[in-house]
Amino acid sequence: MTEALVRPDVRAFLDMLAANPRPVFSDELMVQMRRMPPEMMALLDLPVGDLAEIRNVAMPGPAGEIALRLFDRRAGREPGPVVVFFHGGGFVVGSIDTHAGLAAEIARHLDLPVVSVEYRLAPEYPWPAAPDDAEAAARWIAANGAAFGREFTGLILCGDSAGGTLSCVTSLALRDRPAALPVILQVPMYPKADSSRSYPSTDAFADGYGLEPLDMAYCDSAYAADPASWRHSPAVADQSGVPPTLVVTASLDPLRDEGRAYAARTIAAGVATTYREFEGTIHGFASYRKVIPSARADLAAVLDVAAAMLKEITVS
Repeated sequence: MTEALVRPDVRAFLDMLAANPRPVFSDELMVQMRRMPPEMMALLDLPVGDLAEIRNVAMPGPAGEIALRLFDRRAGREPGPVVVFFHGGGFVVGSIDTHAGLAAEIARHLDLPVVSVEYRLAPEYPWPAAPDDAEAAARWIAANGAAFGREFTGLILCGDSAGGTLSCVTSLALRDRPAALPVILQVPMYPKADSSRSYPSTDAFADGYGLEPLDMAYCDSAYAADPASWRHSPAVADQSGVPPTLVVTASLDPLRDEGRAYAARTIAAGVATTYREFEGTIHGFASYRKVIPSARADLAAVLDVAAAMLKEITVS
C-alpha cells in the first residue's frame, strides 16, 4: 500500500501532538476542558480579527435558552442570506467561543452574516439534544432576522465535524418541514455522516492522525445516538430535495470515507453537489489555521467554491 501523503506542516503538528499526549477523553476531562478560558480552547486557530459587528442573542430552545452569536464584516447590509454555523467537537466539546475564529473568517470571506449556534453537548445532554437544538435554531433564525438587525432571505447551513453532521441533519429536517426561509446551500466540512457501517478510512487513519480511536469511542458512547437514524447518520436518508451541497473532506481523516459516501448519495439523488477533498491534511483543519498554516489556503478554497455556488444559485 502506498504511504499517504502528509504535508510538512501537518507532519510537524502531528509530531507535536505525539510528543505531548493529552489524556483520553472522559467525563472528568470534559469538565476540566469546559472550565478552561475560551482563549485556551481556541489556541490552534487564528483569532477573530476585525469585524464591524459581533452580537450575542439568546433564543428560546427546546430545553431552555440557546446562545447565538452574530459575526458580520458590515454594520448593516441589504437583505440577503445568512450562514447558520454549527461548531465541531464530537458532540461533547466546542462552543461559539472555541470556533469564533472560524465563524469570523467565514463571515469575512463570504461577506455574509454568520450566526453561530451554542447547541447542547453530551454526556449531560445526549442525542437527540444536539439535532433538536440545531433545527430549532435554524427555524428561529429564519423567522427572526430583526433580532440581529438584519433581513434574511435564505439559510446557508454550515458546520465542521459534528457541526457538519448537524448541517446535513438540519437540511433534511427543513426539507421535510420547511422553515420560514429556504435552505439555499449546505456546506458540511468533514462530517460524521454515516455511523451505520464501517469504512476503510476509519482503520487506515485510526492512529497518529489527530482523531484517536479511544476519543472517538468516548464521543460515541457519551452522545449515545442511534447509528441507523438519519438524525445521526444523514447519509442513510433519501437525499432528494436537499439544497445544493458542498462536501469537504481531508485525505488523512478517519471520517473521510463517510464524507465521500454522503457526497455520492447527494449526487445520486440529483442534488447539485461539489466535492472537495484536501490532500495531505487532517480532520479539523479549518480550525487549525494557526498551527497548520496551509489550512488557511484550504479554508479560502472552500469558501471560494461556496461563493461561486451561491452566485450560481442567485443567478438561476
